[in-house]
Amino acid sequence: MARTAEMKLLELMVLKEDIAPVVEYIGKKENFQFVTKNSGSKPSGKINSAGNSSALNSFSEDAELFSQLKSACIELQLDTASIKISECLSPTDIERNEAYRIIESYKSLQQRNEAASENFVKVTDARKEVLAFANLNVPYSELEHLSFLSMKIGRIVPSDFDKIKAALEGTAEVIALGDDKSHILVASSKKGRFAIDTELKNYGFTPVEVPHDFNGVPEDVLAGMDKKLAEAREAVDELVVERMNFVETHKDKLLKLLGDFSIAVQVDNITHSLESTELVYRLTGWIYVNDVPAYMKDLDEITEGRIVIREYDVHEVVDVVNGKEQVPVKLKHGKFVKSFERMVFSYGAPIYGTIDPTPFVAVFFTLLFGIMFGDCGQGLCFVIMGILMARKIINVGNWNKFAPIFIAIGISSSIMGVLTGEFFGTERLLEPFAEWVTGFFGTPHAPILRLMPSDDPKSIYVMFGVFGVAVAIGFVINTCGLIINMINNLIRKKYAEVLFGKNGLAGAVFFWYVIALVLRIVLLNHKVAVYDIIIICVALFFAAFASPFERAMNGEKPIFENGFGTYLISSVVELIEVFSGYLSNTISFVRVGAFALSHAVLNFTIMTLTNMCGGVASVGGIIVLILGNALIIVLEGMIVAIQVIRLQYYEFFSKFFHENGREFKPFAFESISEK
Repeated sequence: MARTAEMKLLELMVLKEDIAPVVEYIGKKENFQFVTKNSGSKPSGKINSAGNSSALNSFSEDAELFSQLKSACIELQLDTASIKISECLSPTDIERNEAYRIIESYKSLQQRNEAASENFVKVTDARKEVLAFANLNVPYSELEHLSFLSMKIGRIVPSDFDKIKAALEGTAEVIALGDDKSHILVASSKKGRFAIDTELKNYGFTPVEVPHDFNGVPEDVLAGMDKKLAEAREAVDELVVERMNFVETHKDKLLKLLGDFSIAVQVDNITHSLESTELVYRLTGWIYVNDVPAYMKDLDEITEGRIVIREYDVHEVVDVVNGKEQVPVKLKHGKFVKSFERMVFSYGAPIYGTIDPTPFVAVFFTLLFGIMFGDCGQGLCFVIMGILMARKIINVGNWNKFAPIFIAIGISSSIMGVLTGEFFGTERLLEPFAEWVTGFFGTPHAPILRLMPSDDPKSIYVMFGVFGVAVAIGFVINTCGLIINMINNLIRKKYAEVLFGKNGLAGAVFFWYVIALVLRIVLLNHKVAVYDIIIICVALFFAAFASPFERAMNGEKPIFENGFGTYLISSVVELIEVFSGYLSNTISFVRVGAFALSHAVLNFTIMTLTNMCGGVASVGGIIVLILGNALIIVLEGMIVAIQVIRLQYYEFFSKFFHENGREFKPFAFESISEK
């Protein structure tokens, strides 16, 4: 059985002048997990954390340039997600000068654009003011000195005009000055002016001072304002074109510089966290053992020999030996199995040095999904989806790495579909193939396996046979979990846990013997013997009443940790849990057969609806067939996937995942969108 990848601890002593290229190399390789100053995992020896003021300056030149470049890219709406961080390099002085030049050009453009926009707004507002009073053709002084009327002129939000008019209806007359209703004239009795003032204030009414001798707006003034507005608009339009030209000219360079300075900033951040003296930095971290030789060679070339590298095996790291630190867990797989790693890590990381369960997960997930979702046509849809994702024709971000899973479950579903004769819900298309295959073994018939009940009395046996196969697969999965648990405990020298407990040898013997006894009774018509009862009771006793035996074997005292009474009660509860646990772990796999049957029923339902709408020869029938199959692929596909994951978690992982390890998370440069 495959175990987790072997790791080593590397300690690098790097001169200050070489630290930036060394950290950049580590980030590009993406296979070195740093050990920080406070996390332990130190081999031996101490080094002071001193640093130097220039190196620790978080507002460095590169950080400032990165910030300005990022702001420019965001404001110019450039696609920063397109930057391939793996192709970027730390900037040189030439690139720094170029960054300064582009930023200065951009700032100049921004300033001119802001000035032009501000001028356009001012001219527009001034023109609105003029137009608002264009229809006031009598001297304002004559209106103001009316003895019985109170006149007010001011600005409002245009959308509030109707609200103000409704609020003052019956108490004042509200007249719009200008077409946009941004200015109004309010005429009311002088007696009620104070109440009107309060109401107007609630709507943000701003009074406007009008000269006493104002007598309308001359035509030449309006013409002049129109000319100024046209000039202001033209200036804004010219700058819009200039901005577009700037983007087109500098887009690629801006994105490249942003990526390069992102590398520089991240290198700087890592450097700040390292232990150092005035001249030397110490980098400590975990690395996959097979990567060590190339790593040492490359670092020696980068620093031209100015580096000291020490490597430590796991058993040489004091904190690991003392149990204070966990060795990070890396899983080493090909593309297919690797796509299932996240499923394992979402539950927990295995302990370093134990069995890697990912290959089992890959096989079990693929097999169970195929049985529960058996349709050749629908399975081929998953295969096509996986191929398109693998070739990046369909890009769904991080989901693309799961392309092998889509291909695998698609093939598995297609194979099951061939056996059950299902092709997008119809059995007719695969009938010739089924008859050809079954003809080799007797009377030709289709499908090879009929899940749906029929007139044939043998169909009921086939249907129950599927449930039997599902339970048998469940037995194999449970057994693999138990064996992995026992091997893991052997590796970790926890011999008591190997022998005792519900997931140890005692629990396994109970589980296996009961299954064997049931098969003997059902298939061979055997009777229960005395030795059967003895073996089951002994195994059950050591599975449920394991605690004192484990403590005695481990040399722990007292034997009954919390007293005999507490031990007895907890053991009785454990006894019930052993019974119910193994029963549910086995019966739980009946759902695999149930989902296989329900999938066949859903396909049958879709075909029935298709025929009711005129069959595949009609437009209505084709629409129903397409929509129905799409619904099954999406919704039932998700439900089946969730059920398979649930079976993995509760019936398989629960057997050996009693402690969580620490996932290997090597340092890698973040993309711009992640920062």
